[in-house]
Amino acid sequence: MDNTSEQKTENQEKKKIVRGPRLNQKLKIMYLMKILLEETDEDHDLTLNEIVEKLKAYNVTAERKSLYSDIENLRTFGLDIIGMQYGKTYHYKVASRQFQLVELKLLVDAVQSSRFITEKKSDELIAKLESYASKYEAKKLARQVNVNGRVKTMNERIYYSVDKIHEALNEESQIKFQYFTWTADKKMELKHGGAYYSVSPWALCWDDEKYYLVGYDNREYKIKHFRVDKMADVSVVYEEREGKEGFSKMQMSEYTNRLFGMFDGNLETVTLLCENHAANVIIDRFGTDIPLMKTDAEHFTVRVRVSVSKLFLSWIMAIPGVKIVAPEHTVDMMKSEIKRLQEMYL
Repeated sequence: MDNTSEQKTENQEKKKIVRGPRLNQKLKIMYLMKILLEETDEDHDLTLNEIVEKLKAYNVTAERKSLYSDIENLRTFGLDIIGMQYGKTYHYKVASRQFQLVELKLLVDAVQSSRFITEKKSDELIAKLESYASKYEAKKLARQVNVNGRVKTMNERIYYSVDKIHEALNEESQIKFQYFTWTADKKMELKHGGAYYSVSPWALCWDDEKYYLVGYDNREYKIKHFRVDKMADVSVVYEEREGKEGFSKMQMSEYTNRLFGMFDGNLETVTLLCENHAANVIIDRFGTDIPLMKTDAEHFTVRVRVSVSKLFLSWIMAIPGVKIVAPEHTVDMMKSEIKRLQEMYL
């Protein structure tokens, strides 16, 4: 068949497509489902007459008998439609949905509170979550967490970066990217003159409201982590990942637990002398499996495996009644940090 004949056949097929009100009539059951999902919930229902009127807004006409059949078909499809009789009138509503309202509230809270999601993307995601609720329930989702002044990421491309990282994880491939930092004049500055990092990704993790890539640095031959919102121009390199041996010996939960704010440092076993009231903070941070060794009626000691960074030292300073007692060089680090702060403020 030549191109002219193909075009003629295509035009003939297009003429067969029903348009306007006739097309809407064919979609009656779809509009019925849309109306029930948007207009009804546990506390709101519609009568058949009200459903008929709302269908008219979509240029759809319906008889009561046909609606009975359509509603039954939607039930068979899986929509949880309940019919209730008040007097001589039947009322219909969708009683349960894919997400309960409390589940949607939790998801909205998480999106609004997340620092790595931009304001624009937050609004888009919440609007999509609202589509899983009735219009009445959607209004309740508009409240939630007070995030006035909350610092949000300004890197809109983080979603594409995450997508590329997931692709590399699924393909067990490497990635390359540029890494930037913020300057005093609020401009992004690429590190190492814009040179690309070559990394074998092994995991994505969440810490202190930030998204991190944990991977094997192919040039420095060690495990490192990177803030995903500070990665630029991420692309997949279809070469086999490196660092498998190191990651096979490491549990991701242990890796993230030993870091504070994902600040890296020398991995050490540190002994802390704690007043009894500090047990709550220690257990919250390191879990219930960590042994607390009683030293006297008012104190206990605990040995923790952590990466000793300035942020770890700051965390210790912020807890009343907790003191580093070993190893000695870590105690000296704490003394130096205290001296630095004294010189800065005193």
